[in-house]
Amino acid sequence: MPSSAGAPELSLIEKCLTQGLLIRHVENKLLALYKEGLLHGTIHTCVGQELSGVAVATRLRQGDNVFSNHRGHGHYLAFTQDIVGLIAEVMGKSLGVCAGRGGSQHLCKNGFFSNGILGGTAPCAAGLALAHKLRKNHNIAVLFIGDGALGEGVVYETFNLAAILNLPLYIVCEANGIAQTTFLETVMAGDLQARAQAFGIKTLRSDTWNLEELLTDVAEAEQYVRTQSRPLFHVIHTYRLNAHSKGDDTRSPEEIEKYRRQDLLVKIENEANYIAIVNAIRQRVDAAVTQVLASENAVSTMHFHPIVNSAETEVILKQQPDKMVERIQQGLALGLYKNNRALLFGEDVEAPYGGAFKVTGQLSAKFPGRVFNMPISEQAMTGMGNGLAMCGFTPIVEIMFGDFLTLVMDQLLNHAAKFSYMYNEQIKNPLIIRTPMGGRRGYGPTHSQCLEKHFLGIPFLTVVAVNYHMDVTRFYEDLIVYADTPHLIIEDKISYALAGNKRIPAFDYVTTEEKYPTVILKPVLVPQATLICYGGSLVQAEQLIESLLLNYEFAVECICPSRLYPLNIHAILSSVRQTKRLIIFEEGQLFAAFGAEVIAQIVEKTSMALEVIRIGPQASPVPAAYGAELQHLPTAQMAETIIVERFIRGTI
Repeated sequence: MPSSAGAPELSLIEKCLTQGLLIRHVENKLLALYKEGLLHGTIHTCVGQELSGVAVATRLRQGDNVFSNHRGHGHYLAFTQDIVGLIAEVMGKSLGVCAGRGGSQHLCKNGFFSNGILGGTAPCAAGLALAHKLRKNHNIAVLFIGDGALGEGVVYETFNLAAILNLPLYIVCEANGIAQTTFLETVMAGDLQARAQAFGIKTLRSDTWNLEELLTDVAEAEQYVRTQSRPLFHVIHTYRLNAHSKGDDTRSPEEIEKYRRQDLLVKIENEANYIAIVNAIRQRVDAAVTQVLASENAVSTMHFHPIVNSAETEVILKQQPDKMVERIQQGLALGLYKNNRALLFGEDVEAPYGGAFKVTGQLSAKFPGRVFNMPISEQAMTGMGNGLAMCGFTPIVEIMFGDFLTLVMDQLLNHAAKFSYMYNEQIKNPLIIRTPMGGRRGYGPTHSQCLEKHFLGIPFLTVVAVNYHMDVTRFYEDLIVYADTPHLIIEDKISYALAGNKRIPAFDYVTTEEKYPTVILKPVLVPQATLICYGGSLVQAEQLIESLLLNYEFAVECICPSRLYPLNIHAILSSVRQTKRLIIFEEGQLFAAFGAEVIAQIVEKTSMALEVIRIGPQASPVPAAYGAELQHLPTAQMAETIIVERFIRGTI
């Protein structure tokens, strides 16, 4: 807080104490507004912990980033000084820093970010730090976590990444010794600093009751991280004087009072030389509240449409003579060449190995420093991709097997897909995740699944399943150059080895001319049924419709969309309106899957009488034994038997 005109210049300690008082008054005002019924939801005040954020902010410069947590109001105010934006955001006003979309836990302004997922922000902050290192701008990233976050595995994945990549990441652990109501000593073993030291990370220990020592340690930490481009873990012991949220406190009044008497801000608030400062702070906070109360309430706005019905131009599908794996690699190379902000990383992606399925090949040699290996840390590498994307890079993360996507769900669902919206579109997130899915390779229950359905329906996460007939080279080239939202791309293992030059007699192969093309196999005869498939299931679907036409003169139009979510339903609706029969062919489990949503959309939009057959795997994990796996997964032969009985012979 700047000194008044004519008043003596405050010392650094006095400035920090003044800033701490400001934060405390804002926090207490928010609690008062809640009691008055003027704001709803949850707030986690930092009363008692203010000085850790204040001290760190004294060493930050323009271009530095901060990633905070659910208890981040103090960090935000220390970094931005934006009282009105914070209060308005918490009160659900359009004047809020995120226009009411984020609320108390999700703040964004001028390089400051916060999110309410404990520990999940750690790899994102590592991504911010890596962006600074790559740009050589001498900026740093600061990560605020509580000691409770040290129970989350992704934090240790991030420690490892920060250490091996030499990231300018300043990790501040505010150790208040308690979770919501659980004391840390009852649920966490070992020493806090030793956890970071195990990764070769330098550590410091301070507290918020000795401000001069804290400022000295913060200065040392900032200088080390900035000049050495190395991570540092700083444990700052502190005490939360208020409840976890608004009233959930089981600590004894005696314990709280003990720390209240020790609190520096409590000690100075009534001192003569701070009375004028406190009065000025109170007036400033009251004026901010008055301004916020007079502003408009935030309204819900939706810019994402999960289903579209858009007619696209259809053109003849060009043959693709190269194997799909080669064409994907070509597309990645072109994208990396055209977008110098693009990076590609994952497990074992560097040459000479070039990835488990050889998709990345020699790309690391062609693009040194931009294609690189990562540890076996799926969640951390995805989170690091989030942070890079928020800083203007285009990260392409290869997850070795699609089965491992369960490990990155939090980073996709609670971070990547939400950042742009909840931060009121102040940032873009062109994160690209690539992964192989599917069976028929004998890899067994945990390396053969099709799990994409679990990622459908997440607003602002685009899910694409490429197939071997589409122009995957152009698709990846354009995606890497133009993407500005997160994408999950599914590649089929079997299709990697296939060239897209196969054609079934008596079928015209066409594709929609769009960013996410739909491949359509149109029989020369009038179609009697519509078949919907995607990704690798197109291989079996082709065998099926060829056999049905050859053996029964039963013509089926096959529609294979690449973008599963959001879905352009137009081609599907046009076909089923003509055929009145629908075949769903999926390799993944059918319950609550893509095909079920397609059926629901057709019924909702047409109300037609529709005959439906769904073809999918057995309801069990994928067995490893070759014969058993073939019996488990859907095949053209199995589907033909069902279709002949239901649609051709008319029996049930």
